[in-house]
Amino acid sequence: MAMTGSGRKHVVVTGGAGFLGTNLCRRLLSEGHAVTCIDNFRTGGKDILLGLRELGTLEIIHQDITQPLHVENIDEIYNLACSASPVHYQADPVHTLKTCVQGSLNLLDMARASKARIFQASTSEVYGDPETHPQHEDYRGAVNPVGPRACYDEGKRCAETLFLNYFRQHKVRVKVGRIFNTYGPYMRLNDGRVVPNLIGQALRNRPLTIYGDGSQTRSFCYVDDLVEAMERFMATADDVAGPINMGNPVEITMLELADTIIELTGSRSRITFRPLPEDDPIRRCPDISRAREKLEWTPRTPLVDGLKRTIDYFDGTLTHKRHLPSKAMTGS
Repeated sequence: MAMTGSGRKHVVVTGGAGFLGTNLCRRLLSEGHAVTCIDNFRTGGKDILLGLRELGTLEIIHQDITQPLHVENIDEIYNLACSASPVHYQADPVHTLKTCVQGSLNLLDMARASKARIFQASTSEVYGDPETHPQHEDYRGAVNPVGPRACYDEGKRCAETLFLNYFRQHKVRVKVGRIFNTYGPYMRLNDGRVVPNLIGQALRNRPLTIYGDGSQTRSFCYVDDLVEAMERFMATADDVAGPINMGNPVEITMLELADTIIELTGSRSRITFRPLPEDDPIRRCPDISRAREKLEWTPRTPLVDGLKRTIDYFDGTLTHKRHLPSKAMTGS
């Protein structure tokens, strides 16, 4: 599938059925690009992707990126494969590592053969439980290499090494973005991450689960802002390889987040506390000075506005499920 018009690109999105992937595919299709989505559908939903076909040229390939890949005439590759949810990536830690390492090698070889630009969705988890605050790209992190999160943390760190060495050794045009907490429509209620967890509990008037005492912080970026940063990064000069932090520098505690969601949903829920998971970071906030300089980007969506849109999306999802016949609900 070659370029068929002025400015029209053929873009491969791996993990395209996931949360970020679906939002990115929607954006690319709306801009007139031809998109090939590659996904193993372990955690992503094919039904939503199929609905995007009305927006433009979308090819869907059901394949795991740990297996050899061959797609021709590619202009850009976005590697978003590998779930960012601890619930999912800890369920099969060996596969998580293979996705980060072998999957990256397969995609880098494909980018090299096609002379395509390739974006790697790295993560703030490469910083571990950080000893500096906020986190700058020069900080090398404090990661437990043998803990339960290491399959993801160390997998992503190794992937960064692979990408930057393909850049230095083979002149592959790589873009390594360290993505901090992101939220918005197309997240799944059973995703396991904090925003869908709390919104789902609040909409059902169930107790909101907070781990630890709720004083730990995160910084949440609305997905539209994040996708814009990814596209801006992809469009930079070839010598801008990264890593570049991509996230919202506004910090909030988990207790403040829970209170905000209760208020926005009008929920009758109360807050319950559970022990903090092993190696869960206490503070997480990006220094985005490099993104401001290199990408001329800063997130624009206030947290309350983004949460309102996300709540509306989940409310519509729950309403739809409540009106499904019982057989559809149970899968029988």
